[in-house]
Amino acid sequence: MKKLMLVCACLLAATAIAGCGSDDSTTASSTETTTETTTTETETTTTDTTTTSAEKPTVVSIVVVNAAPQGGIVRQTVNKGDRVVLVVKSDVADEIHLHGYDLSRDVTAGGTARLPFTATLPGRFEVELESRGVQIADLTVNG
Repeated sequence: MKKLMLVCACLLAATAIAGCGSDDSTTASSTETTTETTTTETETTTTDTTTTSAEKPTVVSIVVVNAAPQGGIVRQTVNKGDRVVLVVKSDVADEIHLHGYDLSRDVTAGGTARLPFTATLPGRFEVELESRGVQIADLTVNG
């Protein structure tokens, strides 16, 4: 019983130390393997578990000043299957509309709207302040 408790304590300590590393925000995905060993008087069992974190989404930031995209229309290219989040900070209230995907979110004056989606349709798509008819971004999805 003491050996089992010692093995568990060692595994817990190793797991805690492994989790103390820094977060590398440039890495798209990570893989973690955990090995658990259980010992009884008659047998030893080892179990490996591997987990992979999902890719981080591509964030497309758009700032709207005086009802127009600051610095001009934001152009972004992603690949089919990528997760994308449009983040629009606006000084005017309007509806943010992603054409082709027919997705939209309201944004308040001085507020921020987030429009998450998965790029499933290849092509070129306009993001617009719908009520004003002002294009704020151009999104290309490579197929």
